[in-house]
Amino acid sequence: MGKIEEKERYFSLELDSKAQLSNVSLSDNSRRCAFIGGTIGLLKSVHFVEGVVMEVTGDKGVLRVDLCEEEVAKRESNDSQEVSA
Repeated sequence: MGKIEEKERYFSLELDSKAQLSNVSLSDNSRRCAFIGGTIGLLKSVHFVEGVVMEVTGDKGVLRVDLCEEEVAKRESNDSQEVSA
């Protein structure tokens, strides 16, 4: 496994069952892409854990991303300025 740079985002995906996992594609060549697809089910909540991890909870699983509230707010502000320009 390659080294992850400091500014890169970590994520985790926790599913209640392998049945919610629809596709996993991994290559033995590090230059090729990886794809993980499935469903966390119906959306139950989206919130930030301690302000530094965005957690999207469904009725069948949880997706966590190393992303703080300030970064999301800043990105949303930048995106809305680009649209109105």
